[in-house]
Amino acid sequence: MTYPSHGWHTPGRFQLLLEVHHIMAYDEEKGHNEAHTDEEETEQVADENEHEKENEELKKALAAEKERSDANLAGWQRATADLANFRKEVERQRGDTVRNANADLLRRLLPIVDDMERAFQTLPADLAKVPWVDGMRLIERKTLSIFEQEGVTPYSALGQEFDPAYHDAIAMEDTDPENDGKVVGEIVQGYRFRDRVLRPALVRVGRGRKT
Repeated sequence: MTYPSHGWHTPGRFQLLLEVHHIMAYDEEKGHNEAHTDEEETEQVADENEHEKENEELKKALAAEKERSDANLAGWQRATADLANFRKEVERQRGDTVRNANADLLRRLLPIVDDMERAFQTLPADLAKVPWVDGMRLIERKTLSIFEQEGVTPYSALGQEFDPAYHDAIAMEDTDPENDGKVVGEIVQGYRFRDRVLRPALVRVGRGRKT
């Protein structure tokens, strides 16, 4: 079979056209693939941006929730502390009320003890061994024992520097200079109730004079 010596239908030219077609088809497919890849990358970047935005919103929501939770916890802790302090205050006030009531009762009983002591000091000798006197002394001892159990104790004032917190001066008495300002006579004994004065001692205070 013979081919014309001119035109595009010679074997060499046909092969060239075929290669050019293949090259154009490859370039077209490559361009299409590159365009598709660029589109996928654009979509991927958009998805990543959307995810990042969602993560930021989630972080903000979590931070706001944590702030509310911390505020609620702090409020609960304050309320718990306030309740504990209130209970302590109630217990303290209740204890003060009981102590004050006890102190008032004990203070009212002290004059009875004073009267008993004065009675025994002036008791005639012929009555010292009378049974009913022994019974009164037993009552006095039991009363003083109860006082001691409740925290009531007497204190001595004689010879002490006058202190208005412990002594109630009812008279001044001329004395030597060494006893100036000191208790030189005790009319009624003073008593403490635990850590405070239950009843101050009634005393006479020395007033020293130069000789």
